[in-house]
Amino acid sequence: MIVRLIGWMRRHYHLVKVTFGCLLGLLVVGDLLVPRHHVYFLGDEIPGFWALFGLLACVLIIVVSKWLGHAWLFRPENYYETRGGL
Repeated sequence: MIVRLIGWMRRHYHLVKVTFGCLLGLLVVGDLLVPRHHVYFLGDEIPGFWALFGLLACVLIIVVSKWLGHAWLFRPENYYETRGGL
């Protein structure tokens, strides 16, 4: 099921990208409509702050994970053959 879903999302990449962009926009607009009675953090005063904070945090996690994977985890296809192998 999940493989089919991922395959569908890959085939319709532009639609998925536009859909999630619109969803993010709706979250920011919805955030403008929520009354704030008690402000606890600076971000609570700025409309859309937490939606953009979540987006930037996710982008940062993806970028750091990809960098870490390329810098540390990935090995060439013949890695074990050149080291003597099992």
